[in-house]
Amino acid sequence: MSRHVALVLSSGGARGFAHIGAIKVLESNGFKITSVAGTSMGALVGGVYASGRLKEFEEWVSGLDMMEVLRLTDITLSNKGFVKGTRVIEKLREIVHDHDIEELPIPYCAVATDLIRGCERIFTAGSLFSAIRASISIPAFFQPFMIDNSYYVDGGLVNPIPINRVKRTGGDLLAVVNVNSDIPHVRIETSGEEENRPKGYLRRIRNLNAHAGRHIPKNRKDDIGILNLNYRSISIMLNQIASLTLMNYHVDIMVQVSKESYGTYDFYKAGEIIREGERATSLALKEQLP
Repeated sequence: MSRHVALVLSSGGARGFAHIGAIKVLESNGFKITSVAGTSMGALVGGVYASGRLKEFEEWVSGLDMMEVLRLTDITLSNKGFVKGTRVIEKLREIVHDHDIEELPIPYCAVATDLIRGCERIFTAGSLFSAIRASISIPAFFQPFMIDNSYYVDGGLVNPIPINRVKRTGGDLLAVVNVNSDIPHVRIETSGEEENRPKGYLRRIRNLNAHAGRHIPKNRKDDIGILNLNYRSISIMLNQIASLTLMNYHVDIMVQVSKESYGTYDFYKAGEIIREGERATSLALKEQLP
């Protein structure tokens, strides 16, 4: 059996941190990722991986709490979106540095949606960060990203699982990580780490979370505020597109993370979400490969 993998990473907001866990488990099991294609958070994690800086990125996001996330969220009153996205990209530049996509060590593709032309835009050359910024622009949350007189938003609107955009070579396996899967979420038992922390620390974290939580959108089914209404409407659409896409391809390794596992905006739970990606990938390898 080939140990080479063409990897496809779905959209999914903060749940996309699970892609980090998936990559770690694939590599620890001897698989060599020879190409990667991603949409939205899949494009972000895939681009960081292709640049060779996934470990540094994981260390950074695993240390984010709610207040850190809020500090990175450059709120604006613009009618184009609540968040500019500049602070996040600048922080990424510190960790990863910008690259031309064609100079990355493995083939990489990011997918975005061209709002002006109403079509898919595929990034396989040019600035890595421009491709990522275009692909991660969740409508109504992030401001659209402008390139050459066109505005770009989340690639999940047109291609949430870009299987048709990943570069394939003879004999490789097709691995897909879908963090929007319509499956029940199995809660992982905590390690007890929190119980060992000083009570003062825990009280401070709870206070910070209670304060910040008023400003970070939730993912409750009964919340029909503008951001969650927008998200849930888009989610229904992209899940239908994803289902149709998966019907047309033979996937050798299908990693599924429940869409109910974490909220789209739970960026401060990166460590937990990465572990969920590890668990889901280990399960997929056990069940799907001989």
